[in-house]
Amino acid sequence: MSTFISPVKIHFGEGCVRKISDECQALGVRRVIVFADPFLVTSGAISKVEHILSEHGIEYSVYDQIVPEPPVAIGDQAVDAVRNSGAELVIAVGGGSALDIAKAAAVLATHEGSIADYLNLTGTKKLQHKGLPKILIPTTSGTGSEVTDIAVFNLESTKDVITHNYLLADVAIVDPEFTYSVPPRVTAATGVDAFTHALEAYTSIQSSTLTDALALEAMDLIAKNLRKAVWQGHDQEARRAMSWGSMLAGMAFFNAGTAGVHALAYPLGGLFHISHGESNALMLPYVYEFILPSCLEKMEKVAFVTGVGRKEASTRDNALAALQAVRDLTQDVGIPSSLQAYGIEEKDIELLAQDGAKQTRLLQRSPKALTLDDIRHVYRRALQG
Repeated sequence: MSTFISPVKIHFGEGCVRKISDECQALGVRRVIVFADPFLVTSGAISKVEHILSEHGIEYSVYDQIVPEPPVAIGDQAVDAVRNSGAELVIAVGGGSALDIAKAAAVLATHEGSIADYLNLTGTKKLQHKGLPKILIPTTSGTGSEVTDIAVFNLESTKDVITHNYLLADVAIVDPEFTYSVPPRVTAATGVDAFTHALEAYTSIQSSTLTDALALEAMDLIAKNLRKAVWQGHDQEARRAMSWGSMLAGMAFFNAGTAGVHALAYPLGGLFHISHGESNALMLPYVYEFILPSCLEKMEKVAFVTGVGRKEASTRDNALAALQAVRDLTQDVGIPSSLQAYGIEEKDIELLAQDGAKQTRLLQRSPKALTLDDIRHVYRRALQG
């Protein structure tokens, strides 16, 4: 038995941001709050959305107090902003952090308490109702946040999430034009993040025929287009393919889940403030090096999707080729291959391992169980590079 969940509606394609007006009309709203990354405000990129709202007589306010890898306090400020805005709808435009904060704020604005009360690991309250409707518009190709029900928050040494179907978008608008100007380093980190979502969903013990199909298509698109999107950012075909691939990967991992890579990446963000995308990209080859024997058949299919599989080769050899393809992809787009590049030392391994082992929600989906000793081993391999 398997279940598949996705947002109610998805618009995709260049210029589809104009669908905002139709959706506001369908929802019957006259006042909205727009969450936006600060750069989108200062660069004027948010003007596309503002123009559409103004043109159709919809009142709006813009909230741009967004930071990468947001701590709980930033989330609480956003909740208060929605409560005080009088808005009937939340629109979010930006990367994963902006979308995550907006999702949580839209739901919690009609609940009592703060973000901390609803966190997965330590929260004591349960979400009771859907809150305000949400339109989510990603500006990077990576997080898949527009099609998931997860909002991630930074804690003192790790990360935690709010996750519930109430956080799902009412409408996801994926307009590749927003990604055309994303700089190479962000394109690389978010792109490998999307590949990680697809690969972990594909090898998850909770995968299904439908999530496998989405994950394989996403990996195919990302493997063929990420290098171009990073180093030839003007290539609109590559940007479009990355937007589509990222969204498919998001739908796959939302339903099948991510696992060991994300579990070990979270402490890197919490303790060392490494971006989520780079944390995943850094740990990806080392986690799969360790769990490879548990997913040889699936990794063989990944080999053919990434263009390195050979019909005459054994399953094991093709799986090893897929692992090397993953290493090559991260290195080719400029992701460092060692924890040392971020100033991490041997003395940090124990704390990283202890925090990584706490991510039981993620670790339970791994095709190969990871003990605390295993996690230490993987971090040490990543330290050695």
